[in-house]
Amino acid sequence: MPTRPAPTERQKRLGAELRKMRLAAGQTTEYAAGLLGLDRTKVSNMESGIRATTPERIRILAGNYDCADEAYIEALVAMADLRKRGWWAHFKGVLPQGLLDVAELEWFASRLRSYQTVHIPGLLQLGEYARAVFGAVLPALPQSEVEVRVLQRMQRQQVLDRDNPVDYIAYIHEWALHMRFGGRRATREQLLHLCESSERDNIEVRVLTVDAGAFPGAGHAVLYADGAVPQLDTVQLDSAHGGEFTHAEAQLAKYRTHMEWWRAHTLGPQESRDLIHGIAHEL
Repeated sequence: MPTRPAPTERQKRLGAELRKMRLAAGQTTEYAAGLLGLDRTKVSNMESGIRATTPERIRILAGNYDCADEAYIEALVAMADLRKRGWWAHFKGVLPQGLLDVAELEWFASRLRSYQTVHIPGLLQLGEYARAVFGAVLPALPQSEVEVRVLQRMQRQQVLDRDNPVDYIAYIHEWALHMRFGGRRATREQLLHLCESSERDNIEVRVLTVDAGAFPGAGHAVLYADGAVPQLDTVQLDSAHGGEFTHAEAQLAKYRTHMEWWRAHTLGPQESRDLIHGIAHEL
């Protein structure tokens, strides 16, 4: 019997939202199973993201759970549409699923915000710089995998270039601008590219100077992806063992506060560009 493929983060999130909706209505899996003509196991698998569902089933459940938030329901319906495979699917089985999940998260976000403390955000990296980032991973990756990861990272950037580009705000600590991934020349080219990117209408780059002192979230990178509706926001955290995804409301509230702090304490867009240009000139 063929093994069912592991669910993506987007599929798991859809299932989690269906479970949350059911519990808010005070209903059981037996009740949901009766509505859909399924057994309890299939409903449990649907709520864990293992089993796909359909727009029709989502509307049936939402109606019987007395959910009246039409925007939320339609956002869940859109998440159930599996007819189109994203470009990241071409890397399935080649790269860790977490890297594909990040690409999918970015693609469907209505807005992206991130803060980086060590290096330039992946969505704004040049190939040589990204190659140096992946080349520093321990245990060392085979060069062939480094190249595939660089290719996938470059393709992720199309979310900023497509016909309806996503709005992106990148908060970067000043020390990240001094880290010479790939050497002096690669870093200089990267900083100039960062400045050029920040001139685009959908991209805002803001630098936190060293004078700001202590800051929230020190030591790790954070990506905050706004969903189609606020209930579907997601936070992705980078760690040495891969990306972690969270969407618990308490955690979302925490990282919204983080993003507000970064906006209040970073240099404005033009001041940030001036600082980046100055560092690039020194190189």
